[in-house]
Amino acid sequence: MRLLLTGGGTAGHINPALAIAETVRKNDPSAVIEFVGVRNGKETDLVPREGYQLHFVQSRGIQRSLSLSNVKALWLAWRSPKLAETQKILDDFQPDLVIGTGGYASWPIMKAAADRGIPTALHESNALAGLTVRRLEKHVDRVWINFAETAKKLHCKRKIVRVGNPLRGGFGAISRESARRSMALPDNRRLILSFGGSLGAEEVNRAVIRLMKDYICKHPDLLCMHATGKRDFDASLKLFREAGLEQYPNCIMVDYIYDMPLRMAAADAVISRAGAMTLSELALMKKASILIPSPNVTDNHQYRNAAALADAGAAILIEEKTLADGALTNAVKELLENENRRDGLQTQIEAFADPNANRLIWEEIQKLIKQEKRKRRT
Repeated sequence: MRLLLTGGGTAGHINPALAIAETVRKNDPSAVIEFVGVRNGKETDLVPREGYQLHFVQSRGIQRSLSLSNVKALWLAWRSPKLAETQKILDDFQPDLVIGTGGYASWPIMKAAADRGIPTALHESNALAGLTVRRLEKHVDRVWINFAETAKKLHCKRKIVRVGNPLRGGFGAISRESARRSMALPDNRRLILSFGGSLGAEEVNRAVIRLMKDYICKHPDLLCMHATGKRDFDASLKLFREAGLEQYPNCIMVDYIYDMPLRMAAADAVISRAGAMTLSELALMKKASILIPSPNVTDNHQYRNAAALADAGAAILIEEKTLADGALTNAVKELLENENRRDGLQTQIEAFADPNANRLIWEEIQKLIKQEKRKRRT
């Protein structure tokens, strides 16, 4: 099997693609797998780390405003599938199947492959399909979704298959006890893991620094590890130092967490955005979570994701606009000081886990390739 995967810009698009690649490798060790992305995306960091070759196409995101940048993005969207560099990737690799996981980085190669009649599939992890998925659905062979409600806003119903969100094998593979031993964490030290996104989330970063200053540094039995995102690391580190937090070994700030399955397994509480992939990971790991949905996403879909869990008693929801009032510090204090509250969140969030997603996606991949083989024989 020769599989080309594409999706990028942020980790929320790249991680499901990496999870699919891992699933294929597990089921077919002889499979040849390569990736396609853009040069300024997070994929330039994450994909080579996993040992996959990464090709590049030209594409850029469309902003939610009328601007010259959007005009250029639309022009490039029309042109990029036809560019020689895009076509050369298909000519050289000769894929049996091309899978996209959303984001503007996936548009050029998905459109080019669909135009050639190469089998194609899209995976949409969020409740509301992104622009790229909505633009591509009529061209591809399958649209795999996580939330049942995603299908309501898509038009090609016959192509839609609900499979859940694919997750990397590390999630759920290690126990809390093993993870804590690996990190040399004593039993009496509670770990708060926090992150705002692979690129960054300025308001979340500020709120976590305030949490560290007002609460964490005063409780040496706690350990808080926060990932700022690479874009915001320097600015956040300056605030971290200005708050005098460098002197506290239980306050740790990094730009990105590469061993997330290990850290999440060890955590007693997690603070994060509410992207669908993150929520699937938290559910599988049964983590007590505080969700701060990003307000800067299409149709506020992260709020809808987070509200679904909060309404079920499976997570604590904090809107970003309340962070300046100390809402995060108050929520963390409540969570750590109320064991029954933590246990309740851990129990309820398990209902949102889907352990069968990787198997269902592998079955779908096999179906698409078999269908193509039958077409070639007739």
